[in-house]
Amino acid sequence: MNELSAIERTAIERAQAAPMLERILAWTAINSGTRNLAGLAAMADALADAYAVLPGALHLIDPEPVDTVTAAGGVEPLAHGRHLLLTVRQEAPVQLLFTGHMDTVFGADHPFQQAGWNADGSLNAPGAADMKGGLALLLAALEAVEASPAASRLGYTVLINADEETGSLSSRALITRAAQGKAAALTYEPALPDGTLAGARGGTGNFSLVVHGRSAHAGRNPDDGRNALVAAARLAVLLADARAPGLAVNPARIDGGGPNNVVPDLAVLRVNVRPSDPATIAQAQAALDAAIARVAAEHEVRIALHGGFNRPPKPIDPAAARLFELVRGAGADLGIPVAWKATGGVCDGNNIAACGVPVVDTMGARGGAIHSKEEFLIPESLPERAALSVLTILRLAEQGRP
Repeated sequence: MNELSAIERTAIERAQAAPMLERILAWTAINSGTRNLAGLAAMADALADAYAVLPGALHLIDPEPVDTVTAAGGVEPLAHGRHLLLTVRQEAPVQLLFTGHMDTVFGADHPFQQAGWNADGSLNAPGAADMKGGLALLLAALEAVEASPAASRLGYTVLINADEETGSLSSRALITRAAQGKAAALTYEPALPDGTLAGARGGTGNFSLVVHGRSAHAGRNPDDGRNALVAAARLAVLLADARAPGLAVNPARIDGGGPNNVVPDLAVLRVNVRPSDPATIAQAQAALDAAIARVAAEHEVRIALHGGFNRPPKPIDPAAARLFELVRGAGADLGIPVAWKATGGVCDGNNIAACGVPVVDTMGARGGAIHSKEEFLIPESLPERAALSVLTILRLAEQGRP
């Protein structure tokens, strides 16, 4: 355990005094579900106003075009919200990346809209932990660092996207550009309730398989038809059977079908695939190709594959291990135990790591039950995690890289 310097202590005290909880309560009152474009616009404006206290250039960036496969098998554009991008001191010798997301999984019509307090003192609110709490403590940490003499050595980019919960498809290129030349990155997904961080992560891919059959009368001439729904079901079973150690496959939905007296000529199968490492991506792609070829031949249907592996696996390489150790050392000096473990979940940390930048992606508040109406944030974790961020950032500024 090392003694904190006077500069470190002052910055930590400044961060801990920031109005983090007040900001979280205000931000969770704004519904910013990924598909609620009006809510995302309001959330982006609120974040832009808050983050404008930092120096540098702040912009709201238009999303990249994204297509989606409809239930009718067509492909059409899918609208997204704008992303917040702040760049500070691009000429500084040490360059870091900080990322978060403004969207939540709770749409405008979801019943979970209001904040409340649990009996144990935790805050129950939509997006409180995932991740408006993280955005509040990141801002508190950066405000404190900016008031420190160490700020002149540090340049950084803050990227807060509007589509993380649905795969960051309209912000993936922006993430890649923002990661270029960065010594390290911190992402503000929530830590587990006990403070454990996510370590290695698997990857993920989302696919839509559009099956084109041939319609016929279900009573008079069913054999003239080619049942797309049955073919899609066969695909789902074959892909489910492709599961293996290190490869999770989840056939999630089939769209299609129609009147009972018509052989259906169209179905769309939705599948999520989660490979644990780069080698398993090839295994997953081979399973998809084999299932498509087999079902197309057996059922005499045509199958079109849409989608891809949008988040590659995130291993803990030597640079990432050094960054985790730096965070753990900062925690030890603050009296905060820091541990991490592998997880099957994915986030923008996967995309950052794929750019060769070491990243710790659960620097946010402690909380849990995310993606449910029981989501909670532990308020006592806000000053604790803000201190951890401040000390980590200051030491990265001093060392130059992990």
